[in-house]
Amino acid sequence: MSALSIRLPESLHKNAKVYASQEGISVNQLISTALAEKLAALAAQDYLEQRAARSSRHKFLAAIAQVPEAEPDSVDRK
Repeated sequence: MSALSIRLPESLHKNAKVYASQEGISVNQLISTALAEKLAALAAQDYLEQRAARSSRHKFLAAIAQVPEAEPDSVDRK
């Protein structure tokens, strides 16, 4: 594990303390979890952008053309 010193605005630090206490965890754990969530979201965005870059409109339309015309099930209708 490594140590990281960060500077936070007082209001952000205060809110972190409040929510960490409500969750029964330390501020360090709250920040670690929040950073992990943010990094996962960024990684997902990168992955989707890479997949989109490899996409082909032609292949998409060809795949959609193979889907049969059908009415949705009654439970799927609104």
